Amino acid sequence: MNRTTLEQWRMLQAVVEHGGFAQAAAAIHKSQSTINHAVHKLQDQLGLPLLVVVGRKAQLTEAGALMLRRAGQLLVQASQLEDIAGSLALGTEAEISLAVDELYPYQQLAAVLRTFSETFPNTRVELFETVLSGGAELLHAARVDLLVAGEVPGGFLGEPVLNTEFVAVAASEHPLHQLGRPITLQDLQRERQIVIRDSGQGRRADAGWLGAEQRWTVSHVATSMAMISRGLGFAWLPLSRVCGALADGSLQELRLERGARRYATLYLTFADRDKAGPAACHLADLFVRAQQ
Repeated sequence: MNRTTLEQWRMLQAVVEHGGFAQAAAAIHKSQSTINHAVHKLQDQLGLPLLVVVGRKAQLTEAGALMLRRAGQLLVQASQLEDIAGSLALGTEAEISLAVDELYPYQQLAAVLRTFSETFPNTRVELFETVLSGGAELLHAARVDLLVAGEVPGGFLGEPVLNTEFVAVAASEHPLHQLGRPITLQDLQRERQIVIRDSGQGRRADAGWLGAEQRWTVSHVATSMAMISRGLGFAWLPLSRVCGALADGSLQELRLERGARRYATLYLTFADRDKAGPAACHLADLFVRAQQ
């Protein structure tokens, strides 16, 4: 059985921080006799002198400084535990599961989650990065609370949170840039296209594939960019991801007869809006505001 209590350590900490028993009593709204009794009992229970009075100011002994430093970690943890309990009592979720399509700009996603963590620091976030139908599958399976994806699954209502633009690109030395004329569909079909794999396990989509024989399929936008920058193919990629490479000339936009730019809208969908807690609602609101 523990011989000391957190309250005793809090009172000792107050005495040290405020410079004396009278000052601590005024600061933490306890009587001076209560604090005096608690601190002296703490020393008796430990068998260690923790404080000495120098002039009119109470100071820690060497042993007291060590003990209070260790106890301070417990006090911080206890305070955090109380904060979590209070938050849970108000209905705040302990964890939120979120599926976000890879098309959503990762820097913007990081900014949204950073802002969320400032308001709900104790709510864990499980993030699923999905492609095409993968997010909808997770929503239908009740594995996520929120979905940000390019379609609203049947039976749900969604809200637009991002309009994204795709551009057809290839490395600057790619043969398609050497044709000296607008590029046709037949020209594209003779070259290797890099396609992002649908993360869904059921009905997989091949959105954007032109039927090229030399198709390479990868799992992530970053992998596609790495392949394309090395001259291994072409693809339509989010402008937000390739704008830097276009600016420095390592990638160039393909001069197509038509269809060089494509557009898509990402939507935010709740698994169950009526049952969503305050943390999920706040996170959803941050996605909506990020677009404004």
